[in-house]
Amino acid sequence: MASRILLLEDDPAIARTVIYTLEREGLTINHSLLLSDARTLLAQTRFDALILDVGLPDGNGLELLRELRQLPAHQATPVLMLSAHGEEIDRVLGLELGADDYVAKPFSPRELAARVKGLLRRAGNGAPAHGHAAPTSTGIAQPFRNDPEGQRMYFRGEPLALTRREYRLLSTLLAGAGRIHSRDALLNAAWGDDSDSTDRTIDTHIKTLRAKLRLADATRDYISTHRGMGYCLDLQPAQD
Repeated sequence: MASRILLLEDDPAIARTVIYTLEREGLTINHSLLLSDARTLLAQTRFDALILDVGLPDGNGLELLRELRQLPAHQATPVLMLSAHGEEIDRVLGLELGADDYVAKPFSPRELAARVKGLLRRAGNGAPAHGHAAPTSTGIAQPFRNDPEGQRMYFRGEPLALTRREYRLLSTLLAGAGRIHSRDALLNAAWGDDSDSTDRTIDTHIKTLRAKLRLADATRDYISTHRGMGYCLDLQPAQD
């Protein structure tokens, strides 16, 4: 069955070009001109990926992204943001809200199609499939449990509300707990080899991941920064 994509774009000319290009790739496209129409479609239809424009007549695509990432049904749905601005603040805000990719207008339709296909291809391939992390050398029970089939991470038995990228990052850190992971290694694990994301992308996602882990356990920071080297997930208890 063809993957179904929701395109939220208020410019008819751009929408026609995107729809034509993606349909040639075998994808099924539902197009909305307005934020309100997109909300209606999302309530009625399951989509494999979303393409959301930032500036819209009745709102902002970032508003919709923020709403969706708070809903369990859409926390892992791949989202690509479009913007006419191309400003760093838009890109950073989109990534902090949980966007998976970002394309600034004007863009190449073929490049957009390649990015969408990349998101779909990677959507079912999480970080290395480790159902459970190996026990620590001290034998101390650790609080995380990875469910790669369900693409969920549990902390002390409760599911963490993670985006797909955050899940992949935490899965990678958990699989190599105690080791320092370079930003390049984390980019490759969470975005894939064909990504043009940067170190800033990793830093932004680690920041949001840390915030969510602090909500689950305010007593300690599980992810440590090693300047010039990368990040590490520390499962050892804090020393007095």
